[in-house]
Amino acid sequence: MKSFSNSLVDWYLQNKRELPWRDISDPYSIWISEIILQQTRVNQGLNYYIRFIEKFPTVEILAKATEDEVLKYWQGLGYYSRARNIHKAANQIVNDFNGVFPTKHADVLKLAGIGVYTSAAICSFAYNQPYAVVDGNVYRVLSRLFALETPIDSNDGVKMYSKLAQELLNTSLPAIHNQAIMEFGALQCVPASPNCSICPLVGVCKAYQLNMISQLPVKSQKVKVKDRFFNYFYVEFGENTFLKKRDANDIWRKLYEFPLIESDKLFNMSELVEIDAFKNLFKGIDIVKIKSESIAFKHILTHRRVNAKFFNIEISNKNENFDKLTQVAKNELDKYAVSRLIEMYLEKA
Repeated sequence: MKSFSNSLVDWYLQNKRELPWRDISDPYSIWISEIILQQTRVNQGLNYYIRFIEKFPTVEILAKATEDEVLKYWQGLGYYSRARNIHKAANQIVNDFNGVFPTKHADVLKLAGIGVYTSAAICSFAYNQPYAVVDGNVYRVLSRLFALETPIDSNDGVKMYSKLAQELLNTSLPAIHNQAIMEFGALQCVPASPNCSICPLVGVCKAYQLNMISQLPVKSQKVKVKDRFFNYFYVEFGENTFLKKRDANDIWRKLYEFPLIESDKLFNMSELVEIDAFKNLFKGIDIVKIKSESIAFKHILTHRRVNAKFFNIEISNKNENFDKLTQVAKNELDKYAVSRLIEMYLEKA
């Protein structure tokens, strides 16, 4: 359907946003932008992209950085496995490809954190190779254009949309075609209340003809959100405090946080001091002062709703629990990569 592609490209050339990762062929910069834009809106990701590229301008510099450094520059973006995988992939490129970003689609797919969509995006944008991209925007455009009711999060749906996107791809201009269909979904064929009166594809849009725009695309799986309750302790020991790196296969892996007690609810201080977990954590410690108890914070993740309170406690000695933590100067907390939740508390403290 060249006419379909031509209509998209014409629209794109008139309406596209000017972004620093567009109209370039550098696979490294394109890769970084694509990873940042996973689960992140363009207006949020733009400043992170600029800052990240300034700090790590080449794959070699990125590979030499510590994981903590990379996580610090990712702080606030969420989905931190993306940052850890970027660091792993940079080392793969240096060790397995002599520091040169691979050009073969199969080799790009071998890099940590790169799946079918990202490999197609890199290979088409950087090398103009004929691989169709299928992201959330593309799912929405195709489902409406053809009035497709197969759930996009089903195995059949993934296969069907991938096949259709490849069939529609203008193989003569894969880079601009892919950019165009994604931008069209982001700006024109938006999730809620798109302005179909100005859509260049309205004449061939089956969903518009059938009055199904608001019903598409279809998803079969509803995400169940689980509440978790974190009681954090900002412990002051002279001019220092204590952090712990989250090493479990859990949210915020490899980020730092204050010591905490996770429970089935948020406590107030008078309740906390009576529970065994608190008594064990502070066993043998002289608590000089309980300085403050924060309001309840709420932080929404994809599958989790984290409820948290922070208790500011001053102590005069340590025990073996605190010997196992990382002791840092209070005025150097900003050097450590922490979750947005910890960051919000520190902004208010």
